[in-house]
Amino acid sequence: MRETPAEMAAAAEEAALAELAALLAPAAGGAAQAGAAEAALALSGDAAGRRLLAGRPEALSALLELAAGPYSPPGPCPPPARHALGCLVNVSAEPEAREPLLAGLPSLLSLLPEGAACGVLANLCRERGAARRVLQGLRERGPGLDPLLRALAEPQPPPQLGPLLCNLSQLPEGRRELLDRSRCSVQRLLPFTQYRDSVIHRRGIVGALRNCCFQYEDHEWLLSEEVDILPFLLLPLAGPEELPEEEMERLPVDLQYLPQDKQREEEPDIRKMLLEAIMLLTATRAGRHVVRDKGTYVVLRELHRWEQHQEVLVACEKVIQVLIGDEPGPGMENLLEVKIPEEVEQELQRLDREEEEKQEEEQEEPPR
Repeated sequence: MRETPAEMAAAAEEAALAELAALLAPAAGGAAQAGAAEAALALSGDAAGRRLLAGRPEALSALLELAAGPYSPPGPCPPPARHALGCLVNVSAEPEAREPLLAGLPSLLSLLPEGAACGVLANLCRERGAARRVLQGLRERGPGLDPLLRALAEPQPPPQLGPLLCNLSQLPEGRRELLDRSRCSVQRLLPFTQYRDSVIHRRGIVGALRNCCFQYEDHEWLLSEEVDILPFLLLPLAGPEELPEEEMERLPVDLQYLPQDKQREEEPDIRKMLLEAIMLLTATRAGRHVVRDKGTYVVLRELHRWEQHQEVLVACEKVIQVLIGDEPGPGMENLLEVKIPEEVEQELQRLDREEEEKQEEEQEEPPR
């Protein structure tokens, strides 16, 4: 029986991938490896190519071995290793590549804090189980998150560092490392809420800070002078508006008398995460007192007048309602510990679905 054109194409594709994997192996020699790594990088530039590579564990293993070759960060990365790492960043977004790459976790960790290695690990850490394995691998090497936190002090930290820290902080144990008071870890993240050099890095850092705010037992410390997280969350949300003197004096010093060219955070999803972090800090009575006392309502009132994105507006309104509303009754002081009745939770989920459907319909409407 003759093969169909589709079968012939699949066989040719399989043979080409097998040849590529062989050329990536050390036995092929340096020149062949370099060419194969460049070809693999080009192949990973589209979704079909990434899926093909993700299904070839031997190719991923060879790429990883080439990427972790005879050089050590922060030394210069030779082109073949750079191409291999770039390919792995692309392919690591494919779920099928997760297990083969996690099998080579020690090699990836040895490359930290190289930016592309951070990118591969950030992609792997999107799933909580993989994030736990990466965090465990970091701990087995000794310093845990220290290599990543030290990299924050570089003149230009790798942009992929923020997403990696964000994905690791989805775990309670990751948040505990960032909230380790003896290391001043979370304080190293704070300046990056205003970092202009990389929106990828800024988004990741804000996400990590938002995740840290889930630890309500640390709220009092986060809001204290030792950390003083609130001004770092509010400043990106503040604009250049002139305020009455009595309102201006209520604000933290860093938010008073901002210049006329002060711009708000340009990315809606980052503004939303900043608001979610502030919302989390209002979960406890003590947290609500501090957030109210620092003039947060004034900043959010002006943000609400300026904001155009519906999701951010909703997040802003939720915080404002907490700030201007009455204190919860006895037994409900900590909003993160309140047990929501099942019927209420179902109704809230229904309203959320309706809101999402409405937004999708609005986005699908053709412009007039």
